[in-house]
Formats: sequence, C-alpha cells, structure tokens
Amino acid sequence: MTDTTTSSTTAPTPAEAYAVYHARRELSVVQPTGSLALVNTQWIDSSQTIWGVPGTWAPLPLGESGLMLTAETSANITVDGMLVNGDVIVRGKDAETPSEIVFSDTVSGFVIASEEGTYALRVWDANSEGIQEFGSISSFDYDPEWVVTGTFTELPDGTTVGFEHLKDDGKTRDLPIPGEITFSKDGIDYNLAAFKAGRALQLVVSDSTSGDSTYSVGRFLYIAPNADGSITLDFNRAVLPPCAFSYAFNCPMPPKQNRFAVPIEAGEKQVLKKDGSLLHE
Repeated sequence: MTDTTTSSTTAPTPAEAYAVYHARRELSVVQPTGSLALVNTQWIDSSQTIWGVPGTWAPLPLGESGLMLTAETSANITVDGMLVNGDVIVRGKDAETPSEIVFSDTVSGFVIASEEGTYALRVWDANSEGIQEFGSISSFDYDPEWVVTGTFTELPDGTTVGFEHLKDDGKTRDLPIPGEITFSKDGIDYNLAAFKAGRALQLVVSDSTSGDSTYSVGRFLYIAPNADGSITLDFNRAVLPPCAFSYAFNCPMPPKQNRFAVPIEAGEKQVLKKDGSLLHE
C-alpha cells in the first residue's frame, strides 16, 4: 500500500522569526565573551598592573602589535596555550594571529587596538556579576510598520562623519562611512549615516524613546544593501549597544542625522535583572 501522506513545513511569520532572533540575542550576551562578561577594558601607556588579573603589562615599541606581559609561573597565565614564565608578547586583535589569554577557568582576555595605535587589555569573566544578575532584554512587540525600504548610495572613499563616543568627554572621532541611507516614513525624509561593521553596515540611532522606555545612549541596527541598491531596515532588529550591558565598553553615540524626533517603538528596550529592575540606569 502506498503512503500518500505528505509533510510540509510552514515558514515562520515575521513575528515568530523575530521571537527566535530575540531568544538567540539573550543567549549570546551571557556567553563567556558575550557583552555581559566584559569586566574591564584598560588602556596601557606605561608599565602597569591591570585590575582583576595578575601580571605586569607594558606597551611595545610603536608599530608593533600588542602588549608585553611579565608574569611568573605562579600567576598561572597561559598565552596561546603556553604557561607564562617571564616576558611574553601578547599580540593584538589587529595582528594576523591575535593572542588568546587565559587567566582561570572563567576569566580570559584579549588585546584590542585603537585607531591611534595604542593597546588595551579586555578582561572577560564567564561568571561575571552581570551574567549572574541578568534576567532578560525587554523589547517591543513586533511591528511590521517599522520594516521600511530605503536606498543605499555609496560615497567617495575617505568620506567621514564625526562620531562622539560615550567615554570621550565630548571629543569626536572621524569615522569613515561607505555610504548613506535614505528613506521616507510618515511623510518625513531621512538621510542616515552608516559605517562598516565587518561585511555589514551599522547604524547608530536614537529616537524619542531613548532615555525613556529605551536605553539612553541609543541602539544599533545591522543591515546590508540589496543587489539593486535598495536596503531593508527592520527596526524590530534594533539592538542595545554593548555599553548597555557593561560599563567596560565605550559605545559610539548617534550622529545628528541619525537622531529621530519620533518614537521608534520596535526592537530592544533595556537590560533587566532577574527581579525586573534595570541592570544599568
């Protein structure tokens, strides 16, 4: 007898797909190097110790990637799988093969570089206070009205926009932007500055909910242009910046053209503790 029964799968609705995306976001921030695990970022301009980890750290000669670590075997630090005994170079994330640092079963680190060629150690704790306290990332209900189509226009190489960062005391950094995004919504024309984030584009935006129902600094949206030059902006996928999870991050703030006067009631709102209170004000 032939079994004529067929099985079919139904594609998830946009709201269902967003629910899966949101669940994965909450899982990602509690990983050993997730946003909630970062406990320190310390820039090194002279021989010094670093809060929370052993060893002495010093800059290398200008042009060399990384930091010099000095430690005894009793500190039990491994760099690239080797126990440190004396001096060792810890290569930065800008090197072809960045170094991996392990301090304990839960604490690890890596070295990041600034645009000026200075270096800092980032320390991650898989059992951080933030991870222990974390409850959820609050978010708006999925809203199809905040899925909009715009146009991506490439800009000449070398085009920059001044971005202020949270911990830079009002100073701005000129960051290159590969293009601008234009769209209209509810009779208002927008022209947004985006910068590169790997193979994607990153928007840093704020709106009238910022500092009220959503995190004060603003939110990020990662997008990619379509082959025909159009671009889809799904603000339901707007995420909180890393500094909403750990004060050890220094996040860019929205440039003027990316500050919406209207509320964008879509995407993530705040980081909450287990008791429902805010993790960070």
